[in-house]
Amino acid sequence: MAQRKGCLIGCAVALVLGVGVLVALVFGVGKFLDMADSTMVDPAVYEAVKTGDAEGEVRGRLPSGESFVKNALKEGGPVEPEGSACSWYISSGDPEGGNETVLRFCFKDGKLAEKTKYPMK
Repeated sequence: MAQRKGCLIGCAVALVLGVGVLVALVFGVGKFLDMADSTMVDPAVYEAVKTGDAEGEVRGRLPSGESFVKNALKEGGPVEPEGSACSWYISSGDPEGGNETVLRFCFKDGKLAEKTKYPMK
């Protein structure tokens, strides 16, 4: 009887651990998809906006850009224009030279002051 209880306890522990791993996996995939939705920009949007366009109009065409990869996207890019507020995104187009392309939009005084693209490091 004691051996049977030990087997049942072992099976229950394995089941709980398996369910926990499955939940963590689903949560991780969800977070990854949220990150992709908030940081991916179509190259056509990048090409369509021009410096001098109103900030509200440009931001209306962009996702939030807020994600845990924001700091990684900043690395390796050119110096930000002084006094501007920038947002970083990943191009949804095909990678160039094996590297993803970072799209940076910088705003100053209510207008798009600069747009830049560079390979992700």
